[in-house]
Amino acid sequence: MLNNKKEQFRSAINWNRVTDSYSKIFWDQNIRQFWVDEEISLVEDKKCWDTLTKDEQTTYEKILAGLTLLDTEQAGTGMPFILEHVDNLHAKAVLSFMGAMEQMHAKSYSTIFSTLSSMDRIDELFEWVETNVPLQAKTKIILDKYHNITDDKSLYIAMASSVLLETYLFYSGFFYPLYLSGQGKMIGGGEIINLIIRDESVHGLFVGLLAQEVLLRVPEEERDELIKEVYSTVEKLFEIEKKYTKELYKDIGLEDEVIKFVKYNADKALMNLGLDSFYNVKDEDINSIVLSGLDTETKTHDFFSTKGNGYIKALKHEDLTEEDFDW
Repeated sequence: MLNNKKEQFRSAINWNRVTDSYSKIFWDQNIRQFWVDEEISLVEDKKCWDTLTKDEQTTYEKILAGLTLLDTEQAGTGMPFILEHVDNLHAKAVLSFMGAMEQMHAKSYSTIFSTLSSMDRIDELFEWVETNVPLQAKTKIILDKYHNITDDKSLYIAMASSVLLETYLFYSGFFYPLYLSGQGKMIGGGEIINLIIRDESVHGLFVGLLAQEVLLRVPEEERDELIKEVYSTVEKLFEIEKKYTKELYKDIGLEDEVIKFVKYNADKALMNLGLDSFYNVKDEDINSIVLSGLDTETKTHDFFSTKGNGYIKALKHEDLTEEDFDW
């Protein structure tokens, strides 16, 4: 006979009885932000692509390939492992939806690749992902945290690592598309990155909130040690990020600016966890073009170019009639 009620009965999620004050809010926000990669036009990017230098093209391609790995692992490992250890059914639902969007992010990079690069070149890039030492190293650090969840302490570290991935590690890759699109180049790809950033900002906030709740369940005398581990992980990841950034950006002379940007977003990740900043990089220290690109408020585009990342879905459909053209 089973002794544990949890083992005897399974509960169905009841959205009419939400047990916390935030899961429904985050669910609704994720739904409002839903998008698919095919909705973004990349036609003009192909024209612009031919005007970039070989070094610029290579940097752009490798950045997207690296981002694809991180999103793949967050979708297939990070979100599923974390939600498995969360009891709140509504929070589980939000995490599940966010995991699906991580898959959308990974797919969107392939959509960009198919517009810009040959299949042979795409295959080369994915082979590069498997052999790039810094990229594999930072991925392993995060995955090790996901694979070792056994109690509230390790769950907190896994959640904190998830926040570091989405609010910190992605941004060395986000820099260049934002930098180009802010100059009117590769606008379609930049729009996709804007949409992804909008998602990641919500993901980081939500998982950061969950992590803070888990930390409160840990005995008070053990919390400082966990927080020290988070800061230690930030430092380890930064040393790897420096190598990765220099490798990717050295040929186009942007490595110093990207490293500052990485520090800036490390502090944002710590803020999501309710922790103090570590690097204290200010807004004015960041490239103004890129900083402007981080603004995920609604952008205004005409209907025949890119779709703004604050677009509104049509809620009512009516067929066109001849009267619609009677001006």
